[in-house]
Amino acid sequence: MQSSTVFITLWLLLIVFSVLSPVTEAQPATYRYHVCPNTTTFPINSTYQANRDTLLTSLSSNGSRGNGFYNTTSGRNPDTVYGLFLCRGDLSTSVCQACVTFASTDISQRCPVERAAVVWYDECLLRYSDENIFSAVAEEPATILFNTQNISDQVRFDSQVQEVMSDTAAQAANAAPGAKKFATREADANFTSSFRTLYTLAQCTPDLPTSDCERCLRYVTGNLQRGSQGGRVLSPSCNVRYETYLFYNLNQTAVASPPPPLVPVSRGNGRRTWPIIVAIVVPIAASILVLLLACWVSKRRAKKYDAVQGGNAGYDITTVEALQYDFATIEAATNKFSDSNKLGEGGFGEVYKGILPNQQVIAVKRLSRGSGQGDEEFKNEAVLVAKLQHRNLVRLLGFCLEREEKILVYEYVPNKSLDYFVFDPTKQGQLDWSRRYKIIGGIARGILYLHEDSRLRIIHRDLKASNILLDEDMNPKISDFGMARIFGVDQTQGTTRRVVGTYGYMSPEYAMQGQFSVKSDVYSFGVLVLEIISDQRNSNFYETEGAQDLISYAWKLWKDGRSQELLNPVLRDNYSRNEVIRCIQLGLLCVQEDPADRPTMATIVLLLNSYSVTLPVPKQPAFVLQSRTDGRMPDKGLESDQSTSQSMPWSINEVSITELHPR
Repeated sequence: MQSSTVFITLWLLLIVFSVLSPVTEAQPATYRYHVCPNTTTFPINSTYQANRDTLLTSLSSNGSRGNGFYNTTSGRNPDTVYGLFLCRGDLSTSVCQACVTFASTDISQRCPVERAAVVWYDECLLRYSDENIFSAVAEEPATILFNTQNISDQVRFDSQVQEVMSDTAAQAANAAPGAKKFATREADANFTSSFRTLYTLAQCTPDLPTSDCERCLRYVTGNLQRGSQGGRVLSPSCNVRYETYLFYNLNQTAVASPPPPLVPVSRGNGRRTWPIIVAIVVPIAASILVLLLACWVSKRRAKKYDAVQGGNAGYDITTVEALQYDFATIEAATNKFSDSNKLGEGGFGEVYKGILPNQQVIAVKRLSRGSGQGDEEFKNEAVLVAKLQHRNLVRLLGFCLEREEKILVYEYVPNKSLDYFVFDPTKQGQLDWSRRYKIIGGIARGILYLHEDSRLRIIHRDLKASNILLDEDMNPKISDFGMARIFGVDQTQGTTRRVVGTYGYMSPEYAMQGQFSVKSDVYSFGVLVLEIISDQRNSNFYETEGAQDLISYAWKLWKDGRSQELLNPVLRDNYSRNEVIRCIQLGLLCVQEDPADRPTMATIVLLLNSYSVTLPVPKQPAFVLQSRTDGRMPDKGLESDQSTSQSMPWSINEVSITELHPR
C-alpha cells in the first residue's frame, strides 16, 4: 500500500510539473520600443563600432548581476562608448541575464550605425551613448503605452491611480543607498465593481540621486494615460506602470514567508500514511492549478493590453480594430454633428466636439468626401499616424470609415490655440515669459520627435501659431501633422507641385521652388519664436522703422543692439533677459536664407536647454515678404489652409499636406 501511494504521489507531481513547465518557460525578452536618432552615425568598421560591440559584450556578460543594473564604458575619447542595462526589479537573475543577452544583440540590429540608442523590453532596458549617461537623469525620449479598455468611473479611478502611483514613486526614489530604486504597491479599488485591486510599479536606475529619481518619476507619472485600465511610461532613466491585474512577480517584491512545518510521516502504518500524503499533495496540486489559472488570466489580459498602442510611440502591434470607431458612436457623441458642437470648419471638412459614453471628450474631424484615397489606404495611414505619440503632439485616437464617411478622432485640447493668446491684446498678459519659454521648448521637442525620433520621418510644412494647441496646463501640442496621404496629394519626396502652408511661415525655397525638408520646418519654427516674443504676426506686420515684416524688424533691432525691444511691453516687467536674447538669436538663425545655415531641431533643443553652448552669429535672414510694396500679406494658407476658427475650446486649422517617409 505504501509503495502504491508513493507511486501515485510521484505521478501526480509529474503531471502537475509537466503542465506547469510550458507556462513558466522564460522568453528572452518581450520587445516594446527603441529609439536611435540618426542625427549622428558612425562609419562601418570604425573604432567607435568596435568599442560599441565590446561594450555590448561586456553588458551581456554582466547580466547576472544581483541588483539587475550595470554600467560600463569602452574605448577612449573621442570614441568612448557609455552603456548600461536595467532589469525590472521583481525578476530573477536568470530572467535578467536572458533579457540583457538578447538585448545586446537586438539593439545592434535595430540601430546598426547610430552612436546612441535605447531599447525597452518588458523585462529590461539597454542603453548606450557617445556621451556620459551615468548618474544623469534622462526623461526623454519617453514611450507611453496604454490599454484602450476604459474605466466606468474615470475621474475617481484616475485620482486613485495618481495617488497610489505617487506613493509608489516616493518609495522607489527613497530606497536605501545601494539598493534597487524599485517599488510596487497594490491598493483596493472599492469604488468599482469591475476591479478590486490596482497594482502599480515604479523604478529608476539606481545610479540616480534621490532628487533626480523623484523628478524623473514625477515626469513619467504625469504622462500616464488617463481613463484606461492600464498604462505605463518608459524613459531612459525611469519607468512606471499600473494595471488592474497582477503583472509583477510577488515573490520577488515581498518578504518570503517561512516554509510550512514538515508533517511527520509514519512508516509503520499504510492506512495512516495515505491520508497524510493526500493532505500534502492535494493542497500543493490545488495551489499550482490556481497559479496556472492566474497566469492564464493574466496573459489574456496582457494580450488585450498589448493590442493597443499609445504614448510617445508605443507598441508595434497597433491594429486597425483597436483604432476603429463605429459611426453610430461618433454620431451620438457629437449629437448628430450638431452646429452647437462645431469647433471649426476648413478646406478638408468640419471639426466637432464630442463626448463618448465613457465621458471622454474628443475632437471629431469629419473629412470632406472625394479625398481621392481608398479605404484600405486610409485605414493604414490612420494606424501609422496613431503611432506618432509624444506629449507635444495632439494624439490621434482613431478613425471611422462607414457610410462613405472618413472621420478622424483626436484627443480634445481645452485651451484653444496659441494664436488665441499671443495675437489678442486682451489675452497676451495671460502668457507670462516663463510660460512662453516653456511653450517654445515644447514645440521644439515635438518637431524634433517628428523629424528624428518617430518611426516615420515627418515634415510638418504648416507649422504656425494656430496649429499649436494648449492643454489644461498650457503645454503645447502640435496639431495637423501626418495625414497628408489621406488627401491623395500629388507629390514626391523633397519637392511638390502643390505648395501648401501659410503665408509668412513658408521658407523661401519651399514657397518659390516647392523644395521642402526638415529645414523648412526649422524656418517656420523661427518665425513662430519671433511671433511668441513680439505678439505680432509675421504675415500681418505693420511697417515699423522701415521694416516690412517681423523678420526684417527683428533683424534691424539685432543689428542695432536693441533686440530686447522686440519683446512685447506687456512682458517686460518679469522676464529673463538672457532667455529672450537667446530666443531672438535662435529665431534669426532659423530663418536664414540658406537652409544649410539653419540649425537642426536637435541643435535647437540643445540650445534651449544649455546656456553653456554659444550660438552662432546670424547672417541677414531671408525676407520672403519684402517684394510686396505694402509689406503685408493675408494670414491665409495655400491649398490646405482655408480654415476658419470659432471662439471655442479647441482651435482648429486644417490638416497640412505632409510627406511620410517610413524609417
